[in-house]
Amino acid sequence: MFWIRRNVGPSRLATTALIVVCVLGAAAGAARAGEYHVYSCRMPDGEVAPTDGWSPSTLGTAVHAEDKCAKGGALVAALGESANHVAGTDVATWVFGGPSNEPVKKMTIWRAGDAEGGSGLNATYQFWVAGPTQTEAFDECIYAVGCTKVKGEPEEPISLSNILAVPTKDLGEHLYVNASCGGLQTYKCPAGKGDSNGYAAVIYLYAADLTLEQSAQPAVSDVEGELSSAATLSGTADLSLHATDSGSGVYQAVFTVDGAEVARTVLDENGGRCRDVGQTTDGLPAFLYLQPCPSSLTVDLPFDTTALTDGPHHLLLSITDAAGNSTVALDRRITVANQPPVPPPLQSSPTPPQPSPAGQGPATTTENDPSPQTNPTPSLQSDNGTNASAGATLQVRWGATARTSLAGSYGHAQTALGRLASPSGAAIAGGSVQVLITPSYQGALARALTTLHTAADGSFRLRLPATTPSSRITFAYSSHPSQAAPDVTAALQLTVPAQLTLKVSPRSSHLGGTIMFRGTLAGGPLPRGGKQIVLEARTPRGSWRQFRALSTAAHGRYRAAYRFRLPGPVTYQFRAVSPREADFPFATGASRVVQVRER
Repeated sequence: MFWIRRNVGPSRLATTALIVVCVLGAAAGAARAGEYHVYSCRMPDGEVAPTDGWSPSTLGTAVHAEDKCAKGGALVAALGESANHVAGTDVATWVFGGPSNEPVKKMTIWRAGDAEGGSGLNATYQFWVAGPTQTEAFDECIYAVGCTKVKGEPEEPISLSNILAVPTKDLGEHLYVNASCGGLQTYKCPAGKGDSNGYAAVIYLYAADLTLEQSAQPAVSDVEGELSSAATLSGTADLSLHATDSGSGVYQAVFTVDGAEVARTVLDENGGRCRDVGQTTDGLPAFLYLQPCPSSLTVDLPFDTTALTDGPHHLLLSITDAAGNSTVALDRRITVANQPPVPPPLQSSPTPPQPSPAGQGPATTTENDPSPQTNPTPSLQSDNGTNASAGATLQVRWGATARTSLAGSYGHAQTALGRLASPSGAAIAGGSVQVLITPSYQGALARALTTLHTAADGSFRLRLPATTPSSRITFAYSSHPSQAAPDVTAALQLTVPAQLTLKVSPRSSHLGGTIMFRGTLAGGPLPRGGKQIVLEARTPRGSWRQFRALSTAAHGRYRAAYRFRLPGPVTYQFRAVSPREADFPFATGASRVVQVRER
């Protein structure tokens, strides 16, 4: 009889006909720890990635643990066909070791392999994936118990059949990817038989997508400079600070003015490591190293005040780590003064005396006719509406809800309602309210949208274009039109999911058949290099699984092909997803579901 891999004895695992679930980020919550992705060997779009955190181990003759990722290959753990390998001894392993203070929250790998060397008396070739210890297997291929064919798709590394989600119970600091001869001690697996690469047993790890969690926040000290202390600012104001982070590293400085983000800057790209490579489906940042950003740095931060209106503002500066944890470095009221003061009005010269008619004396002016001497200064400021007041109250809400935030949809115009009143509650009629819009993407600045005028009861109404992206809509009122800063502001937040189409043809195929995906992503501006689109599939009662990531071309168009590798009959459902990204002003959105029958 066989005693399969007593030293690492996992139970035999059932396999599924389609795919295992991809890593999906948990919904962001106010109290949860920060998270970020790390890609290994390959990124979702197939581009080469480093293998930070992975280390090899081999024991026995003709045992291989090779890193071929840099050449577009895989992490390979294999036993060569040229030797009789000893059961329980000969093993090739790639082990992932994560940072102890940043637990692995989720993990997906892309793998394939075979055990074509076969089996002998009380010994068999096999490969398996285990965690958090090497004995806790959750995916395996054992020749002696029926795994006699290739598992996965070696010819298409980033394919549906290669995706494997690590179960939650198997997550930890370590993950083991192994190939070995298993069985009773001292028995041997046969030599002379293997696959086309000369391997009797092999597992290829083509890619890994890890989600790491960090609870600690960055620490900030030594905050100095004009931006931190000067009462009035103009031009570019400087700030210096020291920041440290014990986990993912110090990442960005985020400037917020009057509740709206105005600037976001990566503090130190750390030789390119501290750079978000994107391609996630959950909106989290993604990097190629476990600690992508510097653990400690001192920086000088210039802040351009000329983009702000003159007058008082509330300035907030936060320092974030790569996991998204944030610490407030500066929180203060500032006054911006970039425009020169308005000069006083010129005084008109007195009207010269008019010559008197012949035979009469000079013209005289009586006290009852002061006009020749009086030349009043024209007023530079006039009240902005009836009952105008610097202490005015400005109330705004969405027409569809009483709240100040709204989840809309692309192609549907939204309406905002508001009312302007004096401190006593009296309507300010005929007042002008400036409207500014700040699209929700990195680096976007507020721009003037329109000017509204209040009705007799102080109310006003704004109808946004149907193509408006996710944005912050700011309403501002000044009691005198010529003043630099508004007396009162109010804001609404609009969140709009991305709108994209999907066509799949043909709608019926077969094993080895190819189907084409085509579609268009609406809205913009598109990120440089295109916007990421993720293709997902499921069986009608299954969960959505990612199988392809790609980027849009001109005008938001995208296309891709997929060849069926698993036999039917089965019905699949497909959809295209545009995940939330920092440089695209739309939330995550999905296309309609398209059904395809594999015969």
